[in-house]
Amino acid sequence: MDFFAQQDLARRNTRLLVILFTLAVIGLVLLTNGLVAAFLFFSRDYNVYAGSRGGWSGFLEQLAWDRFGAIGLLVVASILLVSFVKWMQLAAGGKAIAETLGAEKVLPQTRDADERRALNIVQEIALAASMPVPDLYLLKDERGINAFAAGVTQADAVIAVTTGALHHLKRNELQGVIGHEFSHIMNGDMRLNVRLAALLKGITFLGDVGYLLLRAGTNQRRARSGGRGSNNNSGAALPVLGLGLLVIGWLGGTCAGFIKAAISRQKEFLADAGAVQFTRDADGIADALKVIGGYVPGTFVHRARAAELSHLFFGAVTHRLWQGFATHPPLSARIRRLQPRWDGQYITRRVRHYPNSRIESADMTFGPGREALVAAVAAVEAARGMSEGPGLSLPAAPATLPSLAW
Repeated sequence: MDFFAQQDLARRNTRLLVILFTLAVIGLVLLTNGLVAAFLFFSRDYNVYAGSRGGWSGFLEQLAWDRFGAIGLLVVASILLVSFVKWMQLAAGGKAIAETLGAEKVLPQTRDADERRALNIVQEIALAASMPVPDLYLLKDERGINAFAAGVTQADAVIAVTTGALHHLKRNELQGVIGHEFSHIMNGDMRLNVRLAALLKGITFLGDVGYLLLRAGTNQRRARSGGRGSNNNSGAALPVLGLGLLVIGWLGGTCAGFIKAAISRQKEFLADAGAVQFTRDADGIADALKVIGGYVPGTFVHRARAAELSHLFFGAVTHRLWQGFATHPPLSARIRRLQPRWDGQYITRRVRHYPNSRIESADMTFGPGREALVAAVAAVEAARGMSEGPGLSLPAAPATLPSLAW
């Protein structure tokens, strides 16, 4: 595999997609100007005031350059302001992002054999890449085989892996996965991912404004209908404007999400090539992808904010009905770029169950069905044939559903 050529191709595609993302923002400005022009054109109060009516000429009168520039500046300023606030939240460093996802730092003095193996791999690849050694974090009790790199610079970068990755991957396969994450760090993908997430928040902010205007206009009409009533159409224009902004925000968010997913997919191909560069072994990461393909939990991650930061991960954290919005390429496409002669067979391994994994619910309370719950949990434990770890212990009157020991 000519991984240097793959890197050059992925970089060119990424630059093109970033340009498309910028064009989407410009399109958002144009749509907003068109919406405001339509709002002013159909507003009775404005037409009486301006004395302009009729057809396209009357509509085009509302698209004056001074108003167009003011609206465009307002839209861009709103996107930049909201994006800046989101950027400041995400730019706190890899440690903050990892802890937001519930990851725990793996200490150098750990006695766990799998954790020590992962620490050694991180140190080895950092030496091969001539980079500072990032801290290693662990997403405990996550059965999916996944990992991510977080941070803005190499100095504050961290790498996190799931328990499933530690337990189900051989050493050379885990090297490939961690090498993939090192490639994200070296190529600046982390910083780009944070920027994309911040910009996406800024674009969807227009939809939030539209929702507020829609609510305000609806409440205003209800207040008027409760009084003497009014035939003034200006009261109906506000919720229409809000609905229009809501639709524009949705369209902008959909377009931005699509482009973000496309950028992320290209970055995954680049990172796969980078893993080969660091480890000098295309079979390691290719076999890791094959193991994922034959592994029932796949790469799914059940942390609360995993979907929001899905583009940071090694593999998809949720299922997508349409590949166009998937943040990662299909496994088969990634494997064939690494091994063009792959026979299409995945690697199947015995699934390891975790006695210490926890399922929590903050809203479920015990009522008349408590006995049924106890019986169901007992049946699950018996079916799984647990031979170690404590069984389920239910207090007399818990406030919430306790942790279940699988």
